[in-house]
Amino acid sequence: MAGFEDPAFYGDRWAEVYDERHEYLDPAPAVEFLAGLAGAGPVLELAIGTGRVALPLAGRGIAVEGLDASEAMVARLRAKPGGASIPVTIGDMADGPASGPFRLVYLVFNSLFGLLSQARQADCFRNAARVLDAGGAFVLECFVLDVSRSGRGQQVWVRDVAEDSVTVGLGCYDPAAQRITTQVVTLDRQGTALRPVALRYCWPAELDLMAGQAGLALRERYGDWDRRPFGPASGKHISVYRRA
Repeated sequence: MAGFEDPAFYGDRWAEVYDERHEYLDPAPAVEFLAGLAGAGPVLELAIGTGRVALPLAGRGIAVEGLDASEAMVARLRAKPGGASIPVTIGDMADGPASGPFRLVYLVFNSLFGLLSQARQADCFRNAARVLDAGGAFVLECFVLDVSRSGRGQQVWVRDVAEDSVTVGLGCYDPAAQRITTQVVTLDRQGTALRPVALRYCWPAELDLMAGQAGLALRERYGDWDRRPFGPASGKHISVYRRA
């Protein structure tokens, strides 16, 4: 596979700057929430990336394993303190191998939407359900699209302006395909750097249907990791699925 359809495409192009660009994300609330479901583990993080959540969760004494398609992202994880001790399998989160059983499988920060078809997203639910133990939970963190911000299908925004560089984002929104394609462009003295992202978003009700097809059922849904209620104004959701 090539381009956006390659499971490693995003990670291979973002690994070098991923932690720097996402340092504003505090993993502590997610870790607190997940630890409450994990017990002693073991747990599996799909799209483990550079270990933003997995490392502090493992630091609590929980046995954490990972699955990720990008060797470049996993190399960043393994270079961090404690990262080499987390077992990681290189593979597609939709159907990559994992043995289990796991007390908890989780997928954070919209990573499910990196699978660019409904079929592949449904495969991911089945893959998670396959390795859950009888009382286990599958946890998702996904945004809820604000259609009022989609404009006429295009967006341009400024991300950063410095003395010798500028970073802007360029995006296209396709409501028929439920797809958002963006390019984060940095211009500096070294030249031009392109960081592409493609997402296939879906609504919570569609995710619940995928879960049902995989033998899972929604048990809890919140507006954030602090368990605030989920409602019409929520910009994202934390959804907890268990065996039906």
